[in-house]
Amino acid sequence: MPQPPRLLNPILIVGCIIVTVSFAVRASFGVFQIPIEQEFGWLRTDFSMAIAIQNLAWGIGQPIFGAIAEKTGDRRAIVLGALTYAAGMVLSAWSVTPFEHQMYAWLVGFGIAGTGFGLVLAVVGRASSDENRSMSLALVTAAGSCGQIIGAPAAEWMLTFLPWQQVFIVFAIAILALILTLPFMRAPQTVSKAELQESMGEILGRALRDPSYTLIFLGFFSCGYQLGFVTAHFPAFVTEMCGPIMPGGILHSIGITSTSALGAVSISLIGLANIGGTLLAGWAGSRYPKKYLLASVYTARTFAAAAFIIFPITPLSVVVFSLVMGSLWLATVPLTSGLVAHLYGLRYMGTLYGIIFFSHQLGSFLGIWLGGRLYDQYGDYTLVWWIGVAIGAFSAIVHLPIRENRDAVPA
Repeated sequence: MPQPPRLLNPILIVGCIIVTVSFAVRASFGVFQIPIEQEFGWLRTDFSMAIAIQNLAWGIGQPIFGAIAEKTGDRRAIVLGALTYAAGMVLSAWSVTPFEHQMYAWLVGFGIAGTGFGLVLAVVGRASSDENRSMSLALVTAAGSCGQIIGAPAAEWMLTFLPWQQVFIVFAIAILALILTLPFMRAPQTVSKAELQESMGEILGRALRDPSYTLIFLGFFSCGYQLGFVTAHFPAFVTEMCGPIMPGGILHSIGITSTSALGAVSISLIGLANIGGTLLAGWAGSRYPKKYLLASVYTARTFAAAAFIIFPITPLSVVVFSLVMGSLWLATVPLTSGLVAHLYGLRYMGTLYGIIFFSHQLGSFLGIWLGGRLYDQYGDYTLVWWIGVAIGAFSAIVHLPIRENRDAVPA
């Protein structure tokens, strides 16, 4: 009797390691916002623009690295991404002007593209069986949350005894170490004969003629806006707008004695809750229509964000919001990438998902930049938060008309 295909394999494990380290560094940038501002006297907009550019470069680089991987090999593309990522971190460590940070943010963003979801999900997707693919994609996505759990607190801890420049160097070394894992990453080309016979141009043309592909592209925008804004600004948001942590309370007793520490921990709580939420999305994605699951995730995010800003912001509400938002955080990724693979095949999944991901990063750019810009103009984040609520409701709606049927894709 044939054995059922295994969920765990070396490619999945290495993919999880790469995404964990890449996202640990990426998720920590919000922690550096106030220390760098204070050292150089920058406006909130200055550092926000660097992170916004980083996210835009990530979006631009995603389909580029996907195409590089499909032409020259996955591992070569990841090596190029790691080298670019580390170079951007090292150069940023010695930058003293906003312009320098913003220029080197392009390198960091392209590096994230070469070591992040778009590339790794495509490799893992090809190495997975049909019955395991949704959960495999969810495990890689959850690994990004593990990075988020350790990244921001690790940065906050190192900043207690190292200047921020040296923390950047430590992170660059960690990224370069990823290259040592690549000998174990060799994905088979598990694609159909018809897919092998189609060129990238033919597959891309079919996708671009499909209204469902456009709706997926539009819907992923709000995910990027919300995640980008929260990752970059939520630590500072909590530091400045949250009520005081009372002595003798639960948070105080476990060592969280300031709102700045709570801001860093909130990012970790989001990542922790996201592990369960993402795995649940992976399980559900193999059993229920992905478009309805995506609409439900965006609806829940909309209500959670609206409730948080309406009620007084307290340490308890920060913790509750972080856990609720975390359970919905990256649940969209295995569902969206799985939907792309289902509709258009695995052969050029990296490129096709990369284009969809560009919309996500346009949203990230807007959320991060607008957060800094409106903060400098109004002195708080209220308006930019409500914009995110409205965009989330928009995404919930646009997923509903998607035709989740591969036979409906234009020839």
